[in-house]
Amino acid sequence: MRWNQIAEPVADLLPDLIALRRDLHANPELGYEEHRTAGIVAQSLRMLGLTVHEGIGGTGVVGTLRAGNGKRSVGLRADMDALPMVELGRPPYVSHVPGKHHGCGHDGHTSMLVGAARQLARSGIDGTVHFIFQPAEEGKGGARRMIEEGLFERFPCDSVYALHNWPDLPLGHAQTLPGAIMAAADRFDIVLRGRGGHAAQPHHTADAILAASQLVSQLHTIVARRIDPAESAVLSVTRIEGGHSHNVLPAEVQITGTVRSFDMEAQSRIETALRAMAHGVATASGTEVEVHYDRYYPATVNSPEEAAVAADAARAIGLEVRMAPRAAFTSEDFAFMLQQRPGAYLWLGQGRAEPGPDGERPLHHPCYDFNDDALPLGVRWFCEVARRALAAA
Repeated sequence: MRWNQIAEPVADLLPDLIALRRDLHANPELGYEEHRTAGIVAQSLRMLGLTVHEGIGGTGVVGTLRAGNGKRSVGLRADMDALPMVELGRPPYVSHVPGKHHGCGHDGHTSMLVGAARQLARSGIDGTVHFIFQPAEEGKGGARRMIEEGLFERFPCDSVYALHNWPDLPLGHAQTLPGAIMAAADRFDIVLRGRGGHAAQPHHTADAILAASQLVSQLHTIVARRIDPAESAVLSVTRIEGGHSHNVLPAEVQITGTVRSFDMEAQSRIETALRAMAHGVATASGTEVEVHYDRYYPATVNSPEEAAVAADAARAIGLEVRMAPRAAFTSEDFAFMLQQRPGAYLWLGQGRAEPGPDGERPLHHPCYDFNDDALPLGVRWFCEVARRALAAA
């Protein structure tokens, strides 16, 4: 079935949804700054007659639709925030805000969920649907904050579902996976401090640059030598900063990086090894070391039954569905919601049949743009998964 046939039941909604998506793209807001976006969402939901609550988790919005006699409830979640990056693409609706870009497609996710609310409000349901518009997904833990502020106590959900556009998959395709589908994300910041001194007299000072170089090399052995080869993990050093002159040994060097893993025991082994290596290098080099390790997002783990519901809903609307061959090392703070409630996360293909000369732009690319042809597919999936979740025994 072609994507436009899948879109037919919601085709009349598309002009407004495309306009909304492009307006959000042109006016991106970072995490916990989504005041304009949240206002537009809240107004759209109120016009449908939904009960709307704002300011949950800072700038989060929840709209509730109740109908029929059904006792079950389901949460559908979309993220609203943009990325702190310069947009280099040149669509007519290019970002008007310097240094801010919807480079991950959250403008599309938000528009899809608004569309799903419109479709379900007019087609009817039997139960309760909570439309959860979450702030600050991009590394700031908006889902966790919404939960801490009583999300599931105020809006009980028997299950929760979310999707993410996936440029690697063709339009009309979808994938999910029971169990871990996206990795836990950790950040480490290591500061090595020496005394500093003249580059021509290195024997008079502890060399923080040399210590940092040795430590970076050792850190990259952790996954290869401390983690079972049958497990999956990634450690990457992403920033080294220190020094300002060609003839001065700096007194301080900073190292920053990320760790991705799927198993909490492996996560703990990596952190323990990283701390031990940092202190070992500091002792050997005569420097002092300070280590900050932040496990900021857990692994995104789909419950098996809800993963099946997500896949079946995608098939029912005509998408081509396969179980993902492997989990992704990217991370997602929907993981916090899945720790609280059973649910599932779906990758929705948005790859264009004729990508640009440089290929399909990946997520977080400065020229990335959401494919509006995916909007009706996301709307229909949200609606179908809601109906199936409400009908579950």
